[in-house]
Amino acid sequence: MIDYLIIAGLIIIIILIIISISKNINEANITERLGKLENTTIKEINTFQINLTKNINDEFDKINEMLEYRLTMMNEKMNNRLDENFAKSNRTFTNILERLSKIDEAQKKIDNLSTDIVSLQSILTDKKTRGIFGEVNLKHILVNIFGENNNKIYRLQYTFSNNTIADAVIFAPSPLGTIAIDSKFPLEKYRIMVDKNKTKIERYLAEKQFKIDVKKHIDAISSKYIIPEITSSQAIMFLPAEAIFAEINAYHPDIIDYANSKKVWITSPTTLMSTLTIIQVLLKNIERDKYAKIIHQELNKLGLEFSRYKERWNKLSRSIETVNKDIENINITTDKITKRFESISSANFNDKEYIEENNNKDYK
Repeated sequence: MIDYLIIAGLIIIIILIIISISKNINEANITERLGKLENTTIKEINTFQINLTKNINDEFDKINEMLEYRLTMMNEKMNNRLDENFAKSNRTFTNILERLSKIDEAQKKIDNLSTDIVSLQSILTDKKTRGIFGEVNLKHILVNIFGENNNKIYRLQYTFSNNTIADAVIFAPSPLGTIAIDSKFPLEKYRIMVDKNKTKIERYLAEKQFKIDVKKHIDAISSKYIIPEITSSQAIMFLPAEAIFAEINAYHPDIIDYANSKKVWITSPTTLMSTLTIIQVLLKNIERDKYAKIIHQELNKLGLEFSRYKERWNKLSRSIETVNKDIENINITTDKITKRFESISSANFNDKEYIEENNNKDYK
């Protein structure tokens, strides 16, 4: 029993010794492995750090290159846009300068026009100068429509048989005939009538006198320039101012009715041009009709000549056919004579055959 206990104790001691030895060995291995692992990890970490640093530097270089490229492109685009904007600004500035110069010229023209208007107003204050102004305006319209010095269509300062002188006459086609045109310029009362600074009474009195003056002009034109069997049954009163014409047509229909009753047409520069243009068209149509009649007559004459030509050609054709037949007969006779001469020259015939052949031949 004691031996077993001793043996068991020895075994336990041996086991403990083995365990302690194995423990020391494991601790040493672990320590060694940990050391190796630590060295390996540090190397890997260093390698990773080096690679990471290199990659980061490479990426930073790439980013720097990309940034430099983009900055360069942006700089070029900015420069191009600045150049374009500068060129546009220069063009705009140049256009502004040109327009300013044109505005200066227009301003000068306006100043000159203002001076002309002032001088025109001073001219129109006198009745005689107003009459001359109307006559000049009338002449200008006639020249523009019919041409210079076209005496076949119109005349200026025309004297009628009753010794009245019209500013112009138009030799219109029938049934219109000779139409007299007289220029009138009732300006004084019109100015007062449309002046807002005047009182209502002044404007009313001016309007009343304006109507009286216009009707007097209508009466004068109707009595002087409508002459039976010499002129047309109508005449034209020419108002050189469109404003006066518009005033009469818009607000004074009684004047229009009065003029119609006196067979007087009231016209302005625009309406007179339209009227004269219509007359010009009528004259051209009349001339065209005359030429059309002449052409028709000539065509009829040409038709007669052509019928004669056809008849004579038919006669000639029949004569040519007869001559052709005669020529054919002459050709036949010529061929026979030629053959006869050939037979004679060859002497290849006897008397009997020759006599029979001659008896049977029918000479043509």
